[in-house]
Amino acid sequence: MKALAEFVMRGRFQALLVTVAGAGSLMLCWISAAVVALVTLRKGASQGAWLLLWALLPAGTLLVVFGDSGPLALLVSTAILALVLRTTVSLPLAVLASVPLGALTGLGLLVFGQGLLQQMVGFFDQFLASLEQQLAAQGGGQVVELLRPTAVQIAGMMGAATSLLSIACLLLARWWQAALYNPGGFATEFRALYYPPAVALALALAALALASMGVQYRTWAVICLIPLNFAGLALVHARVAWRGQGSGMLTVFYLLWLFLDPVKLAVVGAAIVDSWLRFRQRWQAKS
Repeated sequence: MKALAEFVMRGRFQALLVTVAGAGSLMLCWISAAVVALVTLRKGASQGAWLLLWALLPAGTLLVVFGDSGPLALLVSTAILALVLRTTVSLPLAVLASVPLGALTGLGLLVFGQGLLQQMVGFFDQFLASLEQQLAAQGGGQVVELLRPTAVQIAGMMGAATSLLSIACLLLARWWQAALYNPGGFATEFRALYYPPAVALALALAALALASMGVQYRTWAVICLIPLNFAGLALVHARVAWRGQGSGMLTVFYLLWLFLDPVKLAVVGAAIVDSWLRFRQRWQAKS
């Protein structure tokens, strides 16, 4: 990955080639988003905006031809986060900016993307109907009914996905920048990711308020918890580094985090508690 960053930073043509090639692929648009963020962080908003405009051509084509707004939303959201980070030099603030961007993505789908949402509703309906038949057959003919996601739920889910992926692309770009120009700088910056009590409490209360509105709004609540998840992940990285543990511990942790929802909730809870108790400062004091 570092070699790709080196190639991109050689010149405008190289950056343009990688950005446009990735933006035209549903599987590789995250690379284009990270490249746009890297150029924005290193060379400024004007250079990043120039790349973004070119990337919007293939991403816009995917939207028009296939109705998929995901690559377009990811490119724009990541570019905005990179601009926030370059302007404020604050990683916590840049990560926090993903919350309104994720919400706007979901709202935009509800207003302008009903066709795509109805297609996804139909897809989930067919998939769950087939799964119900399989479960009924295995259960001796007992009727099985699974909840179908609504358009509102899917819009929230896609907004959360955009928020999560845009942060991941921003962090990748920041890691590239550090690897090329400030080795080791990204690890220190990420481990320090933290939110004060007022921000952590506001995010948690907003998530609880949305979740209390009903099942279909729980995916929207996830958007509010994403910054706290990353703050919790930063806390885990700081703990592993303080104890001198290897990357194997982080690998096991991330596998658990990916597949077990209770682990995700525990990470969010740790971030909230850390906002009050400041664990990292206590660990440094012990050292």
